[in-house]
Amino acid sequence: MSQTRIIFVGGFLGAGKTTLLWRAAELLARRGKRVGLITNDQVPDLVDTKFLAGQGLTVREVAGSCFCCNFNGLIAAAADLRASDADVLIGEPVGSCTDLSATILQPLKDRFRGEFTLSPLSVLADPQRLSDVLIDKQDTLHASAAYIFRKQLEEADLLVVNKLDTLTPEERRRLEKLIAEWLPRAVVRFVSARTGEGVEAWLDEVLSATQAGSQIVDVDYDTYAEGEAVLGWLNADIQLFAEVQKVEWDAVCRDLLNELHTRFRERQARIGHVKLLLTAVYGQCSGNLTGLGCEPVVQGRIDGSPTTVDLVLNARVEMPPEDLERIVRESLTKIGGRHMQIDVRHLRSLHPGRPKPTHRYDAVVES
Repeated sequence: MSQTRIIFVGGFLGAGKTTLLWRAAELLARRGKRVGLITNDQVPDLVDTKFLAGQGLTVREVAGSCFCCNFNGLIAAAADLRASDADVLIGEPVGSCTDLSATILQPLKDRFRGEFTLSPLSVLADPQRLSDVLIDKQDTLHASAAYIFRKQLEEADLLVVNKLDTLTPEERRRLEKLIAEWLPRAVVRFVSARTGEGVEAWLDEVLSATQAGSQIVDVDYDTYAEGEAVLGWLNADIQLFAEVQKVEWDAVCRDLLNELHTRFRERQARIGHVKLLLTAVYGQCSGNLTGLGCEPVVQGRIDGSPTTVDLVLNARVEMPPEDLERIVRESLTKIGGRHMQIDVRHLRSLHPGRPKPTHRYDAVVES
């Protein structure tokens, strides 16, 4: 059996990794390739998994810890997809995870050389968050969370700046200059996962490259652990029942995000990301919020005014998890009002535990 290629796309919360995975999978499918996706989270009920599976893609979810702390779970998912004749696998690590080169890429090169071939580690970055972190704008991320983001940038084989469609030519030039100043070794690419601009060129590059995991960075695991622990982490699986006809579910999606945005702004609680996905028989509606200074974005639609929809909600916000859970429940009740029943089937809120990698290599393994 020939080697199966794996592309890892890291990057901080809210960078747009899931949209890039979807776009790349579409392009690969058009080329006749069978694609398997591997998502990752601290707990189950991940919006990314539901969204990608809803597009007809083959997805495996590794839940309960990050890839680096559950390396065997990652290998099991990859082996399962490989056994299903996938030609290319794309993995999306947890957005608050770093040290991927030392804990994932080097062990794969060392222990599974016959089964898998690795593409360069791509780290996707939101341009505004990238700019804020490089110039140390401390009101956007906790200092320890910003440390994680910087380490992600330092270990990247390819730094892929997303959301090119939101940048003017002058803004792009300023960002390129900032990257050159603070990350002089960075190999930088610009894409828009939303429009597709630059994605095919990036995909061609990572499919043809033979070097992966070229950087191992020094990581202070105390700071790393604090950077993850400052975030309250919530995943919920909910069913909504409307008691009125002709509900505009995209408006419900937008109202819920706006209410959460208002509550977080009142507390000045920094947002890693908030994602939600509403699904019904005839369509789905997704929404996301990536910062206190950003407006919620809602896409998609649900036709036919169904009275029952499924809601998956993920939130990563700098506050105690019990406060995050209370705010989410109160916001759901407010948006639902007297005309909607809310059945919370599963809800988990927590602080991520200290990272404990299965393997960690201190030297680069030759590809």
